[in-house]
Amino acid sequence: MLSWLPTLPSTRTLVIAVLVVVAVALAGLGGWAWHAASQRRVAAAYAETMARVQAADTPEAPAEAKVAAARDLAQLLAQYPSARPVPQAAFELGNLRFATKDYAGARAAYELALQRGAGGMIRALARSGVARTFEAERDFAKAAEAYGALVKELDARSFVYEDALIDYARALELAGRKDEAVAAYQKLLKDVPNARRADDIRTRLAALGTAAR
Repeated sequence: MLSWLPTLPSTRTLVIAVLVVVAVALAGLGGWAWHAASQRRVAAAYAETMARVQAADTPEAPAEAKVAAARDLAQLLAQYPSARPVPQAAFELGNLRFATKDYAGARAAYELALQRGAGGMIRALARSGVARTFEAERDFAKAAEAYGALVKELDARSFVYEDALIDYARALELAGRKDEAVAAYQKLLKDVPNARRADDIRTRLAALGTAAR
């Protein structure tokens, strides 16, 4: 009487179970295929637009070409806001807008690159871009603040550290903060003893009435 033993599922139940598994597998495969195709479309759109951007982002390119490339890039970012290349594309948009003296627009693009997780050199250059837009607008206090934020993120061994700290010191000078500018120049000579622009820094310190330490 082994009534307590489990009974085998019926053939109908097995068929239904198999069909469910197959349906789930097909749905997953279809979703993967759709995602892969979508990613290919996005990559192709970015590649095409970035090719036009690179052609426009040269000294020889007319302003009209830069404006058109910036417009195309802005539209692409709006169309695919979650795409992987967004930080790089936003940084390039900032450069194009800066070149056409749209400083507020450039700053917004650089900030988008930072917000979307730009890392490494792109992050440093985007931060520098934000500061340059303030400097171009002659808002030297905000420029100094932005350059200072960049310097804090950099290691003294970074090859952009020297330029970032010089930019910071210059912005401090322009903002009328002489003592802080002197301290920044002296910090650079201390942190980077073999600075490429050491002679220029000593000249600036002399002009500010301070000898290099």
